[in-house]
Amino acid sequence: MGGLQKKKYESGSATNYVSRNKARKKLSLSLADFRRLCILKGIYPHEPKHKKKVNKGSTAQRTFYLLKDIRFLLHEPIVGKFREYKIFVRKLRKAYGKGEWGGVEKLRENKPAYKLDHIVKERYPTFIDSLRDVDDALSMCFLFSTFARTGKCHVQVIQLCRRLSVEWMNYIIASRSLRKVFLSIKGIYYQAEVLGQTITWLIPYQFAHDHPTDVDYRVMATFTEFYTTLLGFVNFRLYQTLNLVYPPKLDGKGETELGVAFEEDYAMDSESYMEKLSALSASLARVVSSAEEEEAELDSFPVEGEDTEMMEARVKAQQEQDRQKKLFEGLKFFLNREVPRESLAFVLRCFGAQVSWDKSLCIGSTYESTDETITHHIVDRPSLDKQFMNRSYIQPQWVYDSVNAKVLLPVEDYFMGVTLPPHLSPFVEEKEGDYVPPERLKLLALQRGEKSVTEQDEDEEEEEEEDDDDDEEEEEEDEDEEEEAEEEAKLKDMEEKRSQGKALSVKVTPGTAKQENRQRLEQEEKAEEKRLAIMMMKKRDKYLYDKIMFGKKRKVREANKMAAKRKALDEAGKADRKKKLKKQ
Repeated sequence: MGGLQKKKYESGSATNYVSRNKARKKLSLSLADFRRLCILKGIYPHEPKHKKKVNKGSTAQRTFYLLKDIRFLLHEPIVGKFREYKIFVRKLRKAYGKGEWGGVEKLRENKPAYKLDHIVKERYPTFIDSLRDVDDALSMCFLFSTFARTGKCHVQVIQLCRRLSVEWMNYIIASRSLRKVFLSIKGIYYQAEVLGQTITWLIPYQFAHDHPTDVDYRVMATFTEFYTTLLGFVNFRLYQTLNLVYPPKLDGKGETELGVAFEEDYAMDSESYMEKLSALSASLARVVSSAEEEEAELDSFPVEGEDTEMMEARVKAQQEQDRQKKLFEGLKFFLNREVPRESLAFVLRCFGAQVSWDKSLCIGSTYESTDETITHHIVDRPSLDKQFMNRSYIQPQWVYDSVNAKVLLPVEDYFMGVTLPPHLSPFVEEKEGDYVPPERLKLLALQRGEKSVTEQDEDEEEEEEEDDDDDEEEEEEDEDEEEEAEEEAKLKDMEEKRSQGKALSVKVTPGTAKQENRQRLEQEEKAEEKRLAIMMMKKRDKYLYDKIMFGKKRKVREANKMAAKRKALDEAGKADRKKKLKKQ
């Protein structure tokens, strides 16, 4: 028949994808620049459904991109800037080789630069979109801000990341948006609720660390380049929503409180001011002073399709959230030298507390350790030489556990030198049938307002129970002995009567009517109905049902296993305590 014959691999899915080498050649970019461009534009490789067809019959490993994405990159203005930068490097190298130092200076003055503002606007059309994607940006910026100033990444990038991360922390303090904190091996996880969006980020511990050799810092630096631009936009907008000055400035009261102590030790005024901001101990300046602002209460209207119960639950949740925001309000804390200052200051200030530390530790302290109004002194050592009677000396974990529990926990469990209770993750939500540790049950009881029992009270109760058990055992033994003696006396009487030839007396006692347990009968009927319903199931439904039941049984087994482990651990702890008491 007439007509053009279709050629293989020139139609269908084969034409929708392009290999990385072909894409690179189409854009006339080196591999490093191509990777950089894809990271900035948010374009990622795709795995084709029929890889052999797309690869034109070959089974070799290749990276594929969507053709429409590569065509989209052809019109990107940054591609031209990359080419200009390559030409600039070539000219600079030539000028250095010829020793034309005037030409080198001119070239450096005209170094090509580009901005990523249009890419941020392109990738995030609305502000809420950018907030949803800010988690990774925060984690990366906090990571880079802890880097040492080595040759691995530029000093300017580290300084920029530090500035942006301090701005973010100051915003969270001002808005009191923090909800959860968790100390893990990787670092400290924080979760905040910003404009209705839940944002979780990770801050590494402030330890000196060596840079691993198997990490490509150029790729990380490219991500950071985009994330710093995004975070700058987000911070600016968030500061506007709270009527705060951006870039952030300390209010007049905060500046006078911090004073000018130790400022002569810093090289520049800007550096000193940055340190004051990063101290997180003073409030920020506002565009309109707080006295002029009107505190207006929002009217609450029922949402469409919401009944009164749902509305009451929403109001109750809002009231609970407002109480949590004022958790540490009215309390004054002093941080000892050995505790993580920045993390504790950030968490405490987020919930309305006043914080200070030793002047020699960091700039920004607001009162001395001798202040008599201090309510809590946070230490992380077994003992202190000088102690005040009117304050509680506690370990840092008390702050984090109180935030997660949403109530002020008893300080007795967190005194100096005391073995701390386990630090439970607030991100774990136990479902029905899951194992719930006793510490979680204790926290839930505290949240409900029930009286919590301390470990000392529990130990006393256990000792009382043991004494009661001993007394009961002795009483039972006495009763058993009395019963045995009575039975022996009866048997002797019966034997004597038989030997004398007397007939034994036989008594007939009236029977008692046994009541049927209705609840048990109902349960048996329901179980029988369920068994019959399972028998009548289709094979496919029966298979699915068996899988669901198997999963539930496995969960119950795991919970029982955990409970048994915990019971064995508690018994071992009790045995050790008894041994110590006996030795004493």
